[in-house]
Amino acid sequence: MKLQELFRGVAVKSSTAADDLEIREVRYDSRAVQAGDLFVAIRGFATDGHQYIGKALEQGAAAIVCEEAPEGAPAVVVENARQALAEIAANRFGHPADSMVMLGVTGTNGKTTTTYLVKHMLEQAGHKVGLIGTNQNLIGDEVIETERTTPESYELHALFARMRDAGCTHVIMEVSSHSLVLDRVHGIRFAVGAFTNLTQDHLDFHKTMEGYRKAKAILFTISDKGVINLDDDAAQAMLADAKCPCLTFSCEKDAADLTAKNIRLHADGVEFVATTKGDLARVKLPIPGHFSVENALAALGIVLQVGMPLADAAHALATATGVKGRVEVVPTDTDYTVLIDYAHTPDGVENVLRAVRGFAKGRVIALFGCGGDRDRTKRPKMGKIAADLADFCVVTSDNPRTEDPKAIIDDILEGMQGTKTPMQVIVDRPEAIHWALAHAKKDDVIVLMGKGHETYQEVNHVKHHMDEREIVASFFSKKG
Repeated sequence: MKLQELFRGVAVKSSTAADDLEIREVRYDSRAVQAGDLFVAIRGFATDGHQYIGKALEQGAAAIVCEEAPEGAPAVVVENARQALAEIAANRFGHPADSMVMLGVTGTNGKTTTTYLVKHMLEQAGHKVGLIGTNQNLIGDEVIETERTTPESYELHALFARMRDAGCTHVIMEVSSHSLVLDRVHGIRFAVGAFTNLTQDHLDFHKTMEGYRKAKAILFTISDKGVINLDDDAAQAMLADAKCPCLTFSCEKDAADLTAKNIRLHADGVEFVATTKGDLARVKLPIPGHFSVENALAALGIVLQVGMPLADAAHALATATGVKGRVEVVPTDTDYTVLIDYAHTPDGVENVLRAVRGFAKGRVIALFGCGGDRDRTKRPKMGKIAADLADFCVVTSDNPRTEDPKAIIDDILEGMQGTKTPMQVIVDRPEAIHWALAHAKKDDVIVLMGKGHETYQEVNHVKHHMDEREIVASFFSKKG
């Protein structure tokens, strides 16, 4: 592809590279650069891509895209290299997002389940749907593994191209606050953007809750329509910042455009009546917990905004299935229950434990930890919530990264001081899980929180295989 083709519509400050220069591929990681590639130097968290321009040239880069021009090298200077990368990527793959209906979901909790529910409803209506999210990426039924909620812009457009070429008509994706601030979704126009909720998370990056909220609000400046959870404390601020007409949903407020009435919670799911201005439908969703009602409303709001009839959407929800790592039941063939859930924020821990309390006949046993190199202030909060809502707590490790796992646990225990809830501290997570299983009694519900869909433990930048389903299975194998 010619350089000028890649830069069609991209604002350029200056250039010393020939317009007709043939480019083999676009790279933003200098380690991947090969002869004839275009290297885009972007500024990252811990390092600046401009530091690696020399390395990229040594490896044969044909030209450089940067914010500060290097001496003696063919370079295109731009104001914002991250935005330029997104625009170049769209040109490279033929603007695939423009040929599909783009749907985005942002919020602290509920994004993954909401996206899966939207995908299911649209597929029941006959559409082929691509999904991008925390658990995995999907092109119809084809699974594509992922390492981050929202990929970098170049991978994102490459994925859109695969979806377009596979015949997808819609794309439903989780849109993280990081991706919005770091321009990973720059240039994409969403038909609908949805907001689930805002609770404490990622303050290591955003610093304040208002900064975190403002990041998520960006989605509603690049969407044609919005869907907002009116029950969340941040709802009014999100509506005020939105640049598009928004549909609101609520489990509590009659003023919302979409509401849930006659809510009934069961061990195997939820039931409610979804009402809009002049229409209603009975909804039965086989995923337990009050938060499932909120997720269902968010998903219903999205499909309503793209023209799907409420009755059809409600009918489709009855055949939806749970998401891996979200209140996932682990087969054990015992007289107690083991659940795996991704809850890794104070709000997430509270939601899942309250949901379990709603149907548990025996004790609720909470097994959890906190990730290292992340917001420390949420650790004691999670500890207190678990102690308040569980009958027994097992405090352990969860992705310590470069921190000392024992130090992380000490932060958690600060919030549990003075509690009468019995607890056990076991640093090694597999050992902790085996301990919980060994001490479970009839009708107990053990909730393994934090890992969810993840099948690894990250220690000192290395991901070690660790699948909690396998750990549970190994316990019963040894016991047998």
